Order: sequence, then structure tokens, then C-alpha cells
Amino acid sequence: QVQLVESGGGLVQAGGSLRLSCVVSGDIFAINAMGWYRQAPGKQRDLVAVITSDGSTDYAKDVKGRFTISRDDGANTHFLQMDNLKPEDTGRYVCNADVRNYHHDYREYYYWGQGTQVTVSS
Repeated sequence: QVQLVESGGGLVQAGGSLRLSCVVSGDIFAINAMGWYRQAPGKQRDLVAVITSDGSTDYAKDVKGRFTISRDDGANTHFLQMDNLKPEDTGRYVCNADVRNYHHDYREYYYWGQGTQVTVSS
């Protein structure tokens, strides 16, 4: 099938930076949209950023101007550069991707990773 593996999380002081990576592997015909979500303890999973296959991006209001999503299609990888981090950015960051393959008749289907923890101290 398809696997998504995140990396790059950790503990950082407020004002610091982290760069998350999400590698997609397995049965891949094409990858359309890719995204990052954040889940804080006791809260729902919220969209942080998304990038489409043509490079269009969209961000949650609270990260706009501080986070940048990008992708490397040759490596089936997307990234989330997080700058000027704030304590409220703390949470588990989970990536997803709309991967087209024969398992789902080449239709839209989102696979998810397990997540990487980001903790921002004040």
C-alpha cells in the first residue's frame, strides 16, 4: 500500500525554527494534494497547511507568514518549514497525501502518517 513517515519534530524554544519532512512511499501512481495537520492534546486535528500538485498553497490563519509548505515531487516528499515558533504551535504534526493508485481505482484517497511531536517552550 502506501506509507507516510514524518520526521523533524522536537523540542524548541519560542522564536525558534523546525523543518518537518514527510516521505511518501509504496504504491504510487501520482500524488496530488499534500498537507500538514496539528493535533494538540484534547483537541481536534486542525489543518495547518496544504499544497496542491500545481504548487498552490493555503495556510491556517495562525501560521500564515511563519510556516511554509513545499514539496519535492521527485522524492515524493513534502516539507513544513516552521519559523518564529510559539508555545501554541505545540502538538503532534501529522502529514497526509492524496495518493492515486490502483488500490482505490486511481481516485482521490488520502493516506496519513503517524505524526511527529513538536513542543515549543516559552
